[in-house]
Amino acid sequence: MKKTLILASILLATAGSAAMAQSTAEKTGVNSVMGVAPNTEDFVLEAASSDMFEIESSKLALERSDEKTKAFAQQMLTDHQKTSDELKAMVTSGKVKATIPSAMSSAHQEMLDDLKKLQGDDFTKQYHSDQEDVHEDAVDLFKRYGDEGENAELKAWAAKTRPALEHHLQMATDMNK
Repeated sequence: MKKTLILASILLATAGSAAMAQSTAEKTGVNSVMGVAPNTEDFVLEAASSDMFEIESSKLALERSDEKTKAFAQQMLTDHQKTSDELKAMVTSGKVKATIPSAMSSAHQEMLDDLKKLQGDDFTKQYHSDQEDVHEDAVDLFKRYGDEGENAELKAWAAKTRPALEHHLQMATDMNK
């Protein structure tokens, strides 16, 4: 509760307009804490960045990990390339008014940079941990947009995609046991 109040205070202090409030709320985590859907632009930015991280980190795992982790990484690579392509197609067709980012968020880039510094068991442990974290975030993001998103087509896609992300989360959680 205290975290919610602090985040809400930050939101109110920094928000100059309704559009900025949504963007600020998504960046600070207020939307997630309060269960509020992100706006379409924020959803696309977060989903695309997450896919980029999944793809790039899984490419590293294919080079640096054990066979069990490589099998997981190959599935992540295949599945997240598919969702990335689907999202791009919706934006390119004009059905979703948003911009696909050309690079992942600074938070995802930092996680990837940290992974690049690791080898062997250290890499594998961090990759497993990162997979659980990013899939928790993705499931939350897709649930919120799938339940209450503003673009009908994107909302339906988020709802349809969420079960696969939940499965990925379960797989990642099992790897961390």
